[in-house]
Amino acid sequence: MPTEQTPINSGYGMRTEAREALGGRRLDGALAIVTGGYSGLGLETTKALAEAGATVVVPARTPDKAKAALAGIAKVEQAALDLADPKSIDAFAEQFLVSGRSIDMLINNAAIMASPLMRDARGYEAQFATNHLGHFQLTARLWPALKQDGGARVVSLSSIGHRRAPVNLEDPNFETTEYDKWEAYGRAKSANSLFALGLDKRGEAAGVRAFAVHPGGIMTDLQRYMPDEEKRAMGWVDEAGNINPLFKTPSQGAATSIWCAANGQLDGTGGVYCEDCDVAQAVPADDMSFAGVRPWAIDWDVAEKLWDLSERMTGVRFAL
Repeated sequence: MPTEQTPINSGYGMRTEAREALGGRRLDGALAIVTGGYSGLGLETTKALAEAGATVVVPARTPDKAKAALAGIAKVEQAALDLADPKSIDAFAEQFLVSGRSIDMLINNAAIMASPLMRDARGYEAQFATNHLGHFQLTARLWPALKQDGGARVVSLSSIGHRRAPVNLEDPNFETTEYDKWEAYGRAKSANSLFALGLDKRGEAAGVRAFAVHPGGIMTDLQRYMPDEEKRAMGWVDEAGNINPLFKTPSQGAATSIWCAANGQLDGTGGVYCEDCDVAQAVPADDMSFAGVRPWAIDWDVAEKLWDLSERMTGVRFAL
């Protein structure tokens, strides 16, 4: 059954480092896939898993950039993947499945944020398509390897940005409503959380559990679409370009992904939104804080409707 959306007092916190979040667990013989695992908190996630003994597959849209970033890290494999291109997703998954290996951890980490209006190869709005639909299709295609041995975990990177907007099931691509880059990001991050709920419900019988993660505020390449003046106006950096001290380091940002993917405290649980290496508190819709999960991001009815919409939009169904 899904875990109750209530903190478990894990003993970890906002400043926990990625390697600490493993709780001392070794991952020798395990295999992880980390999308976007070559920059920012994705790179720190890759490093922590590899240092603990896991083989880490890092699919990348820019293979040359990934190769340079991952140089010197043992037990890392690279492959090509563009989450905005369904053919690329299928090609990556098919290539992996041919190897016959099972997946112990799938960390759907890659994302874009606050981009201008762009569309993927199918004509879908890019933030929803890349952050949610691309990972939905990838997870579905990799399902045979996820359920192969049982015990796999899937981590869906959401964000406190989910508080900006619930998913829009009627107009997911801004075809009839005016585009707003932050509303689009909020919709996508709400979708990431709802996907974890839907996947955990369907995967539990096969031993596959899913978690949504808010990594915290981290200054990485994710902000590439934001001009400096916007970052200053939002208080993310000061006039001198210094990062807000309330932000996490990339390693601290990766910690909750690591905790959800591998820490023994979550054995036998799933279907929850997590932050600061703990299960997050459910908060009211009008809560103005930068913590907790809003009702629309953990709504089981909406999660089911989003699942159906995602199958229709991608043309992909899970072989459950």
